[in-house]
Amino acid sequence: MMKTVSALTGLLALAFLVEPVVPGEFTLRLRYQKRTAGEVDGFQRLMRVENWDAGATAVIVCDVWDLHHCLNAVRRLKEFGPRLNEVLVEARRRGATIIHSPSDCMEAYRDHPARRRAMAAPRAPTLPQDIENWCSRIPPEEQADYPIDQSDGGADDLPKEHAAWAAKLKEMGRNPQRPWRAQSSMISIDPERDYISDRGDEVWNVLEHRGIRNLILTGVHTNMCVLGRPFGLRQLARNGKNAVLMRDMTDTMYNPKRWPYVDHFTANDLIVSYIERYVCPTVTSDQLIGGQPFRFRDDNRNMRDIMALASVPRRDVDLLTSTWSPVTIPGPLDSIARQAIRESNGAAWYRCTVRVRRSRMGKGPMQLRVETGTSRVTAWCNGHPLKSRGGKLRQTTVFQLEPTVLTPDDVNLIVLRVQGGREPGFTAAPRLVAGDQTMTLGGRWQFRAGDSPSFLNMPLPARFGASPEILFE
Repeated sequence: MMKTVSALTGLLALAFLVEPVVPGEFTLRLRYQKRTAGEVDGFQRLMRVENWDAGATAVIVCDVWDLHHCLNAVRRLKEFGPRLNEVLVEARRRGATIIHSPSDCMEAYRDHPARRRAMAAPRAPTLPQDIENWCSRIPPEEQADYPIDQSDGGADDLPKEHAAWAAKLKEMGRNPQRPWRAQSSMISIDPERDYISDRGDEVWNVLEHRGIRNLILTGVHTNMCVLGRPFGLRQLARNGKNAVLMRDMTDTMYNPKRWPYVDHFTANDLIVSYIERYVCPTVTSDQLIGGQPFRFRDDNRNMRDIMALASVPRRDVDLLTSTWSPVTIPGPLDSIARQAIRESNGAAWYRCTVRVRRSRMGKGPMQLRVETGTSRVTAWCNGHPLKSRGGKLRQTTVFQLEPTVLTPDDVNLIVLRVQGGREPGFTAAPRLVAGDQTMTLGGRWQFRAGDSPSFLNMPLPARFGASPEILFE
């Protein structure tokens, strides 16, 4: 009898540990931007109030990992992580669904009830096209100017500190490039209610099964994973969900030594402004838990919530030999670019990103055809050198793209080195040819003068480092 009473007492105690759901709603002030009438590049920031049924709302926690290869990113996450957990506790209490999405970490949760719950969600009657893939751009971004250069991966550690951090990660038995294994312990996971998944189809199944119309995205990093993951803002927005970014519960991967040469927190603002223009509105954490929006302790700026930079990007010889700059192909190089080529070693480098559908991979051997007049051209795909087939034909160099160098349904990096001739440029836009299908790569590329092995690839996969304006699909 005593054992029965003790067991019952224990069960009652556990019951009280599970916070009851209080059905409610969220009153949110959605901030967004609208193009100013009559102005090509003018936008005005607006606000609208919406009342969301908490039961039809989910909060997605994107890639809040236990560790990161950038030490400063770890430090910034530690600052806002506790407040993010407060947001989740309150959202859960009101009846919202919480989905934890620490990408590449599902093995750590193989037997977790929240992981099993996500896997068991009934398959949605219809799944959006490409919902399982990374999304690098949606239609509203087609003519947009991306506000920052993230092609170096965005790590902003001091070199010595970064090296020391990498060594420490290695001592811990972690891969210094990909040290994450689980979600941060700062974020609580309710095994009775929450979901764990990093798959777009699984997350979509959960949303449809629970009748979720409204999404709040939190986590890191805004310009990479929060935007691009299969469960990220772009996929949700283009597939009809009412999605918002919680702009003070996120962070950007940006190195102030890259264009537009601003401090880290201004880069945060620029990415948030870009999202408000082309992807979805934004909200702040105080709209759920009160107080003031979160602010990083090192953010001592007098001006915040910057929409755009007033200054024109600097363009000189030093810049064109030290970083990548936008260029239109085909088209003549300006005098500054030609001077940069002469003052380096006469080599001009060009790069773009390409998404190749898996369906195209089966259309026969894929070729990259490049017309550069009398100039010599060398090519790489995702860092792998491409072999030219048969030399030049009518001033066209033909490169063979073996299936092993391309990642289908993902972003691939194409790099060209052009040297010699009257001008190291292009007489026509490069083309990707597979069987009877042709993809013309005409438009925005990136240009750089000089020579370095580092030009062949990005520090991270192209889907992380490349901006959407240099993407061909």
